[in-house]
Amino acid sequence: RQLFHDRVTQALTTQKRHETQGAILLVNLDRFQRINDTLGPKCGDTILREVAERLLHCVRQSDSVARHDDQEPITLSRLGRDEFTVLLTHLASAQSAAKVTQRILESLNAPYHIDGRQVVVTASIGIALLGQDGDDVDTLLRNADAAVHAAQEKGRNTYQFYSQSMNVALAERLSLESDLRQALERSEFVLHYQPQVDIRRWEIVGVEALIRWQHPVRGMVSPMTFIPLAEEVGLIDQIGQWVLRTACAQQVAWGAYGLGEVSIAVNLSGVQFQQADLVESIRTIVRETGANPARLELELTESTAMHDAENAVLIFRQLKTMGFSLSIDDFGTGYSSLAYLKRFPIDTIKIDRAFVKDLASESEQAAIAMAIIAMAHGLKLRVLAEGVETQPQLDILRDQGCDAIQGYFFSHPLPADRVEQLIRDLRAKADHERRAA
Repeated sequence: RQLFHDRVTQALTTQKRHETQGAILLVNLDRFQRINDTLGPKCGDTILREVAERLLHCVRQSDSVARHDDQEPITLSRLGRDEFTVLLTHLASAQSAAKVTQRILESLNAPYHIDGRQVVVTASIGIALLGQDGDDVDTLLRNADAAVHAAQEKGRNTYQFYSQSMNVALAERLSLESDLRQALERSEFVLHYQPQVDIRRWEIVGVEALIRWQHPVRGMVSPMTFIPLAEEVGLIDQIGQWVLRTACAQQVAWGAYGLGEVSIAVNLSGVQFQQADLVESIRTIVRETGANPARLELELTESTAMHDAENAVLIFRQLKTMGFSLSIDDFGTGYSSLAYLKRFPIDTIKIDRAFVKDLASESEQAAIAMAIIAMAHGLKLRVLAEGVETQPQLDILRDQGCDAIQGYFFSHPLPADRVEQLIRDLRAKADHERRAA
């Protein structure tokens, strides 16, 4: 690490004297912790060594590559377990740095063959130009880090040059992270519930529990903003447990209010699903809250289920034995095989809103939605369509035999008390119509 600092300092001096261009690349391996948790640290270390070798092959011999790992030789040192730095010197222009960076991305994307497994690793890379983006090593690394975060926000597996505005965005992100770490202690999270409606009887048969963050200054913070951040900083497991515990308590309360037949669906994140104690944690929460598993549905996205399908089968079976209903969320966006779909002891498939949006047109998405309904019914599975917003969408889903819908056409997510009132109002209306008939 010190050698890398010395070389950057030397490059800054040389650049001023000879008017050449140089750059620091900060290479952050995307979601490497997930690979480490799934395959083990030994496999992770093997991948890190292979990454370093690929980096060395991608840059000229005059450039310096440092892995931030204290245990490696002096040219390889640790800043973070999944981060590397590359020093590029004597570049013709900033565009030359971009070309090298693109070459690195393509090289790192090639599969890694570890112990008979094929593993794919991507990276987010930040580029800070020597002199232009900093005149000392610490400033350059800090600005390259800001560019890494910008690359991650663009979807990862890409690169970004540093710009001054990124420091503002990074400061905002650090502030949000600090607030997020205190949100549980300050009871700033709440659950809203979006009704799930039987498409034939037009009755609320369940709700999906959706977390909301009521920040005292920022107002309502979107889950699209704080859930990815929670996953990145290691808070998602605590938040996930809070969601399940709160939903269980609500299910018990609704049972006492005469609404016990309403099922509550709770999402399990990919990070939660990789926890070795997941099943025992769920069992403890159910026992402590007195909830009825038969009125709780646990949801997992298709992509998460297929990430380690064999493990998913085992966990699903344990949860099914405990009495939970199980569903695959965002179906159609992943790569499920029919063989695994038959092995998953699930009850419901939820069609992703992307396929519902264009139902009224003769599009490929509409054809996929209809095929999913037919396939699910062939497997004796219930089908729920997400993101239903219009009457034509509802009519087509009803004609195709879809079992239930969820979306703004019926209701936005609501606080628990408003859901209760909505259910009671629908019941009163149905009772009135029956008496009138």
